[in-house]
Amino acid sequence: MMTANRSTLRRYLTLVAGAVALSWGAAAQAHCDTLDGPVVNEARKALDTGNVNLVLGWVQKKDEAEVRDAFQKSVSVRKTGAAGKELADTYFFETLVRVHRAGEGAPYTGLKPAGEIEPAIAAADKSIVTGKLEPVAKLVKEQMEHGLHKQFEAVASKKKFNPNDVEAARSFVGAYVEYVHYVEGLYNAAGPAKSEHAGHASAAVAATAAAKPTGHQH
Repeated sequence: MMTANRSTLRRYLTLVAGAVALSWGAAAQAHCDTLDGPVVNEARKALDTGNVNLVLGWVQKKDEAEVRDAFQKSVSVRKTGAAGKELADTYFFETLVRVHRAGEGAPYTGLKPAGEIEPAIAAADKSIVTGKLEPVAKLVKEQMEHGLHKQFEAVASKKKFNPNDVEAARSFVGAYVEYVHYVEGLYNAAGPAKSEHAGHASAAVAATAAAKPTGHQH
């Protein structure tokens, strides 16, 4: 009976972890459609310098022609004045982000306002600019330790129970399974990413779980 119960819990928690990874992965992809995200920032530099090559790394080779065409149109309209510049910039931002996201298999739902980037992603971006990893490592470590302590304390507080109290035993088992899976998720997420987006998804399980531990259900 206990083996069957654990098997059911494992399947349930696997589904939850998958859902968390997908939702976090979507959030990570959405980072690229914000006005202060890396795609738009590079687009600004490209327009200001007249060098389209600065953004081509964000799109697939098959989409280069569309981006180059949008760039040339934007550069031309920019020369008409302030109003034209704003219109041209927005047009190019939207085109570039849309094409970039299509290349990732993600939908484009419009540009998002600045300031909506998750703290961890913002820290990761900043580390590339500054060349310093320490702030990112500190942020991740603090989040991880907070989650670990919370999960550990939950199971430790239920460890001593009357063997004849079945409900107490179930409560302990639930906390135990969550704790073990949480540790397993952190360990696996800490490994090298298999691909860019797989990395986003795997890290998501640990990061999101640290903030919102999965509730146990029977």
